[in-house]
Amino acid sequence: MKPSFLLLATAALLLQLSACVTTDRESGSSTKDPRTTYVPPAPSERSRLTNNSVLNTVRATHAFSDPNSQDNFVLQLRGTRVLNSRAHLIVTNSAGDTLRHEVLPAHALLSEKVLTDPAAATMREKEIAILKSMNNFFSPKNFVQPAVPASAEQPAEVDTQIWKALREDPATVAFDYTGAGGAERRLAYIRKLGKTVVISQ
Repeated sequence: MKPSFLLLATAALLLQLSACVTTDRESGSSTKDPRTTYVPPAPSERSRLTNNSVLNTVRATHAFSDPNSQDNFVLQLRGTRVLNSRAHLIVTNSAGDTLRHEVLPAHALLSEKVLTDPAAATMREKEIAILKSMNNFFSPKNFVQPAVPASAEQPAEVDTQIWKALREDPATVAFDYTGAGGAERRLAYIRKLGKTVVISQ
């Protein structure tokens, strides 16, 4: 009885070992690379552009919320076409916290001449003008310090507490840009209050 049991146990062990060897041999001779890189779909299979499709992005770093670190400034054009897209102005600090996220129509990036005379440029020329304007959006000359000159008068739309905090901190950096409707805007971060404000609009 014992020899037959030992024979059965040995046969079962051999079968198990042969199964493992077969599996190892099969995986060793496989022609498929488990690290195969992703191949993007053909252009005809790609989804169409949506309102969130990114058409162009420009970036810059500059001291803004903290004089000892650089904040990140991003202008991103999203949409289906340059002319009807929207420009997202996003400012984040060095820790990644969002200080400002403003959405502007793309045509806000056009010059005053083109805005007042729509027939002055073709559609293609307007698109090129918008893209060029994006390249100059974060020009160093658009960052000014102090944010509020000593001779400046308090605008009616600015809160007295905000204005006082700005006047008390001459190290505050402001960023000038053109907003919706062609209005000149000045953005500043008030360290005392811990928030970003629009001084003029």
